[in-house]
Amino acid sequence: MTQSFTSLPQELQLTTSAHVKYIQSLDSRKDEYDYWLTEHLRLNGLYWGLTALHLLGHPEALPRAETIDFVLSCQHENGGFGAAPGHDAHMLSTVSAVQILAMVDAFDDLETRGRGKAQVGKYIASLQNRQTGTFAGDEWGEEDTRFLYGAFNALSLLGLLHLVDVDKAVDHIAACANFDGGYGVSPGAESHSGQIFTCVAALTIAGRKELIDVDRLGRWLSERQIAGGGLNGRPEKKEDVCYSWWVLSSLEMIGKTHWIDKEKLTSFILSSQDTDKGGISDRPGDMVDVWHTCFGIAGLSLLDYPGLEPVDEVYCMPKSTIKRVLGR
Repeated sequence: MTQSFTSLPQELQLTTSAHVKYIQSLDSRKDEYDYWLTEHLRLNGLYWGLTALHLLGHPEALPRAETIDFVLSCQHENGGFGAAPGHDAHMLSTVSAVQILAMVDAFDDLETRGRGKAQVGKYIASLQNRQTGTFAGDEWGEEDTRFLYGAFNALSLLGLLHLVDVDKAVDHIAACANFDGGYGVSPGAESHSGQIFTCVAALTIAGRKELIDVDRLGRWLSERQIAGGGLNGRPEKKEDVCYSWWVLSSLEMIGKTHWIDKEKLTSFILSSQDTDKGGISDRPGDMVDVWHTCFGIAGLSLLDYPGLEPVDEVYCMPKSTIKRVLGR
């Protein structure tokens, strides 16, 4: 299908300046109750906001020095990062920290002012279950393919993927495959779009995409588009802007994005904007948040929406960053 953005009505244009201002405002709301309720997501939120700003073409909208200082203030002696200063180290916040430092080209600061790349890699590798190949989120042992993908993402950016047993992890992903072509959170769990992304992206990083049943998975993913144009996470669920990333990026990795109606999906994402105050919500009419803003903009980038920087479908970071860090 040929995508025609000029055919979209004026009210369905991306309001870039409003989104930039919205993201910039997020750290100025310290007198709001919700600000402190979400402290456990602070480092993740910084990654979501910074990624959106980079894709919008405004990487300078958040101060680089302060960004680096905050990230390093979240690091523990063991190399891992907590969600905010004083929070326990966790895989997800550690991955966000690595991605942020990669985007702002600050791995040198990690070496000179932080605990160094090697210590970060050692922390991540310590969370692998050497029997099953999968990864825990932290020392308490919860396991999930999200953590496996996160480990592959961060370690590959750091050039330290050799620290873990990649083959064993790949075997675990293969065990999570289902009859419908999708993947679950663990062997035997139902297919879910978010888990599919983590598994397909991890296999892509490992160079093992031949294990994917491309046609069967492509069918399952394309069936996630409902009448209004949005995508859902699994059958019989409502559409949600965040799946514009989880589903579309997976389709991109297997070469099947032409199996959905891209123009309808574009309209759905743009209809979920707050064009006055900025931000994108899960669906039209709901409250905006930085999570959906990030993945809505990332989805639009995958849809080749004009004026956006190209996003890497595996790392959910600007392609320019991945080229600088990984040379591809």
